[in-house]
Amino acid sequence: MKIVPISLPTPFYIGPVNVYLIAEDPITIIDTGPKTEAAVSALRDGLKRAGFAVADIRRIVLTHAHEDHCGLARALRDEAKDAQVFVHGWETGHRAGRLEHDENLRLLTQAGVPPEEIGGMRRLYESVREYADSLDDDHCSELHDGDDLEFATGILRVLHTPGHTPGSCSFVREADRTVIAGDCLLKRITPNPMLSPDRYLRAIRERQSDVIRLVPKTGATAWEVSRGLFPDTDDVHRFLAVSEAVAHLDQAHSEGKIGLEISDGCEVYRRLSAE
Repeated sequence: MKIVPISLPTPFYIGPVNVYLIAEDPITIIDTGPKTEAAVSALRDGLKRAGFAVADIRRIVLTHAHEDHCGLARALRDEAKDAQVFVHGWETGHRAGRLEHDENLRLLTQAGVPPEEIGGMRRLYESVREYADSLDDDHCSELHDGDDLEFATGILRVLHTPGHTPGSCSFVREADRTVIAGDCLLKRITPNPMLSPDRYLRAIRERQSDVIRLVPKTGATAWEVSRGLFPDTDDVHRFLAVSEAVAHLDQAHSEGKIGLEISDGCEVYRRLSAE
């Protein structure tokens, strides 16, 4: 199976993103990059070097529905004359902004994020939406764990790998132990500690210890802990910072290492007297 990685620029802090051309019948691309002229140009160049054009694409498969991975899905689908788009059913980022849902706003409030910060995050993610065209449910076919994506020369098996997003998927070619993943492996931050593979446990425990040390006996919200954990975080990354703090705090609470109570609608974590 011929798998061709194509690196695309993004306007985000994370830097370039890889998409993968499966140069076998039916021609498939895994992820698309963001909706920017620079990404479109780089993608066309990469396809051309491999001997293909957008019009040749028959399937568009998404690891997950963040803008840097799914932004061009609708445009490519249209240019490729209704190529099929595949995404896991738990993904919602391709349908609406991630801070539009009442549930997300409630969780941020519970984490102690000040209203003005929530407003800033909302405005930020409104601007991020320009990097992706939304896809309605009837534009997509659903991926399921264990599905096979069949090619003339073999298969890629769908592996549901939730954590980065609820519907994140990886794709495995068992014949040669090849794995195509989205953002399952992140170099500068820890993945969700509940769902990380064993080789990350040491790093997760070290980060969790740092988090617990930031929790005073008098109590702190996840927002306050995130500001201590990442004191120099800019506006773009405060949502990610509080998300990581919540993950570690919830893990520590589930293991009985810290206490949790609700105060004025906020979740307040407290250092236990034995710590």
